[in-house]
Amino acid sequence: MPFNIDPHSALDGPSVIVAVGSQEAELISAPHSHPRGQLCGSMRGLLSLDVAEGVWIVPAIHAVWLPPNHPHGGRSHGPFHGWSAYVTPDACRDLPGRPCMIRTSALLKEAVLRASTWPVGEWSQRNRNVAAVILDEIRSLPVEPLGLPLPQDPRLMRIAQAIISDPTDERDLEQWAAWAAVSSRTLSRRFVSETGFNFTAWRQRARLMRSLEMLADDVPVQTVALDLGYSTASAFISLFKRSFGETPASYRRYL
Repeated sequence: MPFNIDPHSALDGPSVIVAVGSQEAELISAPHSHPRGQLCGSMRGLLSLDVAEGVWIVPAIHAVWLPPNHPHGGRSHGPFHGWSAYVTPDACRDLPGRPCMIRTSALLKEAVLRASTWPVGEWSQRNRNVAAVILDEIRSLPVEPLGLPLPQDPRLMRIAQAIISDPTDERDLEQWAAWAAVSSRTLSRRFVSETGFNFTAWRQRARLMRSLEMLADDVPVQTVALDLGYSTASAFISLFKRSFGETPASYRRYL
């Protein structure tokens, strides 16, 4: 996105600055960090972010909060219209100290769009009021568990990265353990302790994350289900709805 704001600059300026941009082609952002905290989201399209804690998929009804100086990279999936709000370190003191996903509200989106129209250098009391709304929404909106946490053990990380590259790989836990030269017992135990999910649940989550990318590419729901290894489209739709609160068809309208 061709944002015209440098998040590395103006740390002594307004507590919140907002940029909005569009990109027709895929956007790829190399790993980086900046001294301002960042809340990023989209109005149309799908974004994925890579942080140390895992992979975050960001559809248009969600946004990701990144504390100051937190390394991250990302890319869009297809055409993308998005926004970023950058927050000075002082204003981040009572905001989440770790990356998190939040479900956006109509109030947050309206405040962000309003702030994106401010001329550079203008900082009136009205601007401060809108900035306070943005900060309060970051502080209080519910956290959504849409990330894919990554293990720290190098052997488990190797397995996780292979599954992310190909979520349809049908190897079972014992086969993955042999491939990574780790005992199945250790693999099972450490996946839970390092990601919060057992191996089967984590792999299912990886498939759901991939399904969001495929839906953003306009792949038919039936094809998504079969390509990701679900026995039927209805089985995929049922799991998708339990996980995201909506069917794939209704979810697609945000993409």
